[in-house]
Amino acid sequence: MTAAFVYDAVRTPFGRLGGALAGTRPDDLAAHVLRTLVDRAPALDPARVDEVVLGNANGAGEENRNVARMATLLAGLPTTVPGTTVNRLCGSSLDAVILGSRQIETGEADVLLVGGVESMSRAPWVLPKTERPYPSGDLELVSTTLGWRLVNPRMPAAWTVSLGEATEQLRERFGIGREQQDAFALRSHRLAERAWAEGFYDDLVVPVPGVELDRDEAIRPDTTLERLAGLRTVFRSSGSGGTVTAGNASPLNDGASGAVLGSERAEELLGRPPLARIAGRGVTALDPQMFGFAPVEAANLALRRAGISWGDVAAVELNEAFAVQSLACIDAWGVDPEIVNRHGGALAVGHPLGASGTRVLGTLVRSLERSGGRWGVAALCIGVGQGIAVVVESVTA
Repeated sequence: MTAAFVYDAVRTPFGRLGGALAGTRPDDLAAHVLRTLVDRAPALDPARVDEVVLGNANGAGEENRNVARMATLLAGLPTTVPGTTVNRLCGSSLDAVILGSRQIETGEADVLLVGGVESMSRAPWVLPKTERPYPSGDLELVSTTLGWRLVNPRMPAAWTVSLGEATEQLRERFGIGREQQDAFALRSHRLAERAWAEGFYDDLVVPVPGVELDRDEAIRPDTTLERLAGLRTVFRSSGSGGTVTAGNASPLNDGASGAVLGSERAEELLGRPPLARIAGRGVTALDPQMFGFAPVEAANLALRRAGISWGDVAAVELNEAFAVQSLACIDAWGVDPEIVNRHGGALAVGHPLGASGTRVLGTLVRSLERSGGRWGVAALCIGVGQGIAVVVESVTA
């Protein structure tokens, strides 16, 4: 078996719900990322792309009909390049990386474009069909922006609580207070702001043509602990012990991200050297309401498969769906918090569901390149009780 490498990674700036990217269709966001990846590989004949694999968590709106194939066509790639869309909710685009890397390792492909997209602004309302014809009562539109919808009544109620309520339960289990959460959120905003100011994201983020947005829209550089502490809780009242607020939970966002995966011989096809090797993969599951803790075993499994331990890891990119779940995972791993999300995380940058997996992977690979570190872990929690992780080995050190 050959090795699978990451050759490049880019993303759009992440827009806020109803913000600068709300007027751009998700298939156009994805197409822009794919076109950019091709253009940044100077020797690549687009017809040599073996496949496009994109993640998407919604699939109910303009990204329907296999957004990977739609984006491939919109990006101007040859019609002979196939595309497939995968859905593992928040882990969708990292799942695309896992699927693509396996194709390369088995010798089925030399060059793949992988990534993901989500427009939470443009996610539609859906109207369920009635159980019988000609009903006389009203029907309710259901939002597809986030979370459970059209729940099967056979599902246990404990499993189908909201993501926020599940996070409150996780907080109770591990005793993580409001102050810790707000401090972690403040750190995310400050690190993201500093990373942009220092130029870390200059080569990672490509603005969308026709849109006046050149950096992530949700970062709040002027926020303070006092401002965060003044926000009301969302899922439980503070009097009932609630701690999760809009400030210590990731926002709703729009955006796309992508990466080029390739074999060893892909260096000649692409005209650029690799950045990192895919060294280990892990996907695990637990009770749906404990979804926030699922990255713990996923990352542990990926590390075992890579043949290393946490003591070897120089950088971690953990998607910050909520401050609570991030803190719980960091504590369970026993890693130095300072190596986690050095350039800010989703609490500041944003979390457009299907795009976050290759966002964390791209940030991780570039972080290792800048720091000279060898091993890194990218991980995400996933709604309905799953976790996903990839271990990479930098080849630029």
